[in-house]
Parts: sequence; C-alpha cells; structure tokens
Amino acid sequence: MDEFVVYILYSKKYDKFYKGFTTNLIDRFKSHNSLATKGYTIKYRPWMVVHVEFFNNKSDALKREKFLKTGAGRAWIRKNYL
Repeated sequence: MDEFVVYILYSKKYDKFYKGFTTNLIDRFKSHNSLATKGYTIKYRPWMVVHVEFFNNKSDALKREKFLKTGAGRAWIRKNYL
C-alpha cells in the first residue's frame, strides 16, 4: 500500500515556504535541496522540512496540499511555523 505525504518546507534565509505532495519524502527533499537543476525551489535553498502529514489515499493528500496553498492555508502555516 502506498503512503502519500504532504509536506511543508521552509527557507529561513529567504523566509519562504513551499508546500508539496509525494510518495517518497526523502528523495523529494534531496531533489529540492540539491538534485534539481530548475524550478522554484532551487532559488531559495537551503530548505528544511517543518511539517509532514501522512495519508492513506492520494485524493485526501491532494485536497490537503490544495488547502495549504490557499490564503487560509498560508495563514495556518504562518501561525504555526513562524
């Protein structure tokens, strides 16, 4: 059975958050911090994982990720992680 992960990364240097979804958090984190050569996250390295949620199905994980990217979700993140 696959495990679906919603995560929040934080770049202290740039005061930026990144919200994402994956089935392999370790590999995804490595990609954000060192392997990727293009995309949003390379501009704000280094990243640290500040929040992780696990889901049994993809649909619920994607709903949570979508919420975290809304204004209410961003407010929740700032309230809990700054």
